[in-house]
Amino acid sequence: MPDAPTSGSVDDATAAETQRAREIWKQKTVPVVFRPGGNRPLMVKFPFAPDNREWIRDGHRTKPHWDEHYKCWEVPRSWFEGVARRLLRRFGKVYIIQPFRLQEKCAPACWNATGIECECSCMGERHGSGHPPGRWYVVSETFAVTWGERRYACRLIALPSLETAIPRA
Repeated sequence: MPDAPTSGSVDDATAAETQRAREIWKQKTVPVVFRPGGNRPLMVKFPFAPDNREWIRDGHRTKPHWDEHYKCWEVPRSWFEGVARRLLRRFGKVYIIQPFRLQEKCAPACWNATGIECECSCMGERHGSGHPPGRWYVVSETFAVTWGERRYACRLIALPSLETAIPRA
């Protein structure tokens, strides 16, 4: 197999993920729960109904805040599980947009190697480099991990349709 281009591939993937998240956020038919990370509140979009404020509040003491700019509800992060499950029950499906970080694995045995052969997941990128830059967590001589930049993952959660949920007799 010919060598695949590697420059910009992570940036291209990140740009594609960001574009997909924007498209999902802009659509108006499937509810979206955006968990931005950090201490920021959840941002929740779903089709209009006159009782949306009380429905999303669901008896909680905290009142949801309407964000006029993004046209969504802001609610506490602790509501994530409950809001997502209730949206799923009400609408049959819900998009979740949340941060994640890619995990990289390597090892001091690789970093300190003097030979050419490398069999770890860095595919030789850090082979014989001493200690590579970044925040590596060394577990043992044969295992260390680091996490890449935060990116956003988008997933659609849907209830199974009645036809696929109930086996035919």
